Amino acid sequence: MQTRPLLSWLLTCAIASSFRASGAAASVRDEVRSAVNAESANLLELYHHLHAHPELSFHEEKTAARLAEELQRAGLEVTTGVGKHGVVAVLKNGSGPTVLVRSDLDGLPVKEQTGLSYASTVTTKDEAGTEVPVMHACGHDVHITCLVGVARVLAQFKSTWHGTLVLIGQPAEERGGGAKAMLKDGLFTRFPKPDFCLALHDSASLPAGTLSYTPGFAMANVDSVDITVRGLGGHGAHPDKTKDPVLLAAQIVVALQSIVSRELEPGESAVVTVGSIHGGTKHNIIPDEVKLQLTVRSYTDAVRQQTLTAIARIARGQAVAAGLPEDRLPIVDISDDFTAATYNDPKLTERLADVFKSWFGAANVVSRKPTMGGEDFGEFGRTADNIPLCMFDLGGVKREDFEAAGHSGKPLPSLHSSLWGPDPQPTVTTGITAMTAALLELMGGK
Repeated sequence: MQTRPLLSWLLTCAIASSFRASGAAASVRDEVRSAVNAESANLLELYHHLHAHPELSFHEEKTAARLAEELQRAGLEVTTGVGKHGVVAVLKNGSGPTVLVRSDLDGLPVKEQTGLSYASTVTTKDEAGTEVPVMHACGHDVHITCLVGVARVLAQFKSTWHGTLVLIGQPAEERGGGAKAMLKDGLFTRFPKPDFCLALHDSASLPAGTLSYTPGFAMANVDSVDITVRGLGGHGAHPDKTKDPVLLAAQIVVALQSIVSRELEPGESAVVTVGSIHGGTKHNIIPDEVKLQLTVRSYTDAVRQQTLTAIARIARGQAVAAGLPEDRLPIVDISDDFTAATYNDPKLTERLADVFKSWFGAANVVSRKPTMGGEDFGEFGRTADNIPLCMFDLGGVKREDFEAAGHSGKPLPSLHSSLWGPDPQPTVTTGITAMTAALLELMGGK
């Protein structure tokens, strides 16, 4: 029996097969990059249009209409009006997994000061009827443009993947209600239910052309809490005849900072921030009440509940200690606009990180720590279906600006800043290529 020649032949076949597979993969990558580059100029025009015409949360009518038009033109079956202004587009391509890719649609009430030729000059009325400026200060215009690019590329490469692609434009991410609205309106029942949900988010701390990823908790639970601290007002010359809510509010603010440092188990993460305190009208008048506004951030549901319970207990306890009667104890109101933490499925995230490294090089794909920022993309993984999620970060800073900031120590504009303007061409091109690579990995291509 000639074992050695046989083993040699098998090894030769395996190596040849590996080279053929590697060559095929390289060929697909080259073709994808070529297709993305071919769409680049047209997509840049789309990006400029979106950037110049932002709309506030739950008012994204024109943005949604433009997205729907682009996705229909790419050959997808499109439904509008899902969760008010949500857009759902479906492209079926035989049997295989169903993958949902989400973009958000809304802008922010920020006056743009980038000086860009396509800067927003939009003003509109907010929910309170106040005239406000509007800007895409969080990069949702990048996300929409990438979604359209992915639709065009996947429609061209149907021979390399199989399954069902679901692309959605989600309203009201900035208000934390858009994902819930789309789910309530039948996103997972009226349309193909996904096996995976993906999203990207532009980053103001990474250079364009790079990516980052976070397995596990990536973004936080976010709660808004309002506390009305009540007292018994009177003359500033006679504090003994009052119950001073200003002093009580100050004591509550200080006591709240003990929750994270003294009540949570070391290693657990949370933030309790008092962002607003208002009370009184004049120097010598002790008011009847003071208003506090808090943001409360956490990762796990258990820590979230523990923190919120502690806030209510501390507010009440400080008031009781100050001698307030039962009918003048603080009113603690937890807003219904709760944004759930985004938990990236570790297995899925690491799998896609490996794909990104193979496409872009390991030096351009980095792991990042979780952030206490909020994102309602996490809602898509909190249904009874427990669908695995992955949101990754897309560098958006112009390379020379990133390098200059590194040398000077001068901070870069952050997301939500009036000065934030991503470098559009390399940012969008990288985003489309990365999301396409992820979809080819999950839906049968390599």
